[in-house]
Amino acid sequence: MTTMQRTIDDVALPTTTVRGWLRLEGAAAFAAGLALYGWLGGPWLLVIPFLLLPDISAIGYLRGPRLGAFTYNLVHNWAFGLGVLGLGFVADSAPLAIAGAVLVAHVGMDRAVGYGLKLSTSFQDTHLGRIGRDR
Repeated sequence: MTTMQRTIDDVALPTTTVRGWLRLEGAAAFAAGLALYGWLGGPWLLVIPFLLLPDISAIGYLRGPRLGAFTYNLVHNWAFGLGVLGLGFVADSAPLAIAGAVLVAHVGMDRAVGYGLKLSTSFQDTHLGRIGRDR
């Protein structure tokens, strides 16, 4: 069996086994982001609202799937979260570092439940496969 299968518009997507590893990786990043959030002194009372805040980036979908995928993917990738986290440490800014930890935890949380980076075809089409009822 190959490690990739052809599906949505001839885009190669990971097989079930690879998706499982990616979900496990996401769960580990979620746990690490939350641990870092606590270590940095993030207020636990606000952790849930903070974890949901990055999903505002889906607002681009109001203008269509192409812009929506762009705005969503801009925030929902490891580089953005790690960049904000690193900037927070370099600038010695706890709030910025906390924001980076939240972003890392959010991306990890999404990956753990099977949400991936969006393809420009539809919100349901991700690099981890199709999400939702029509998968």
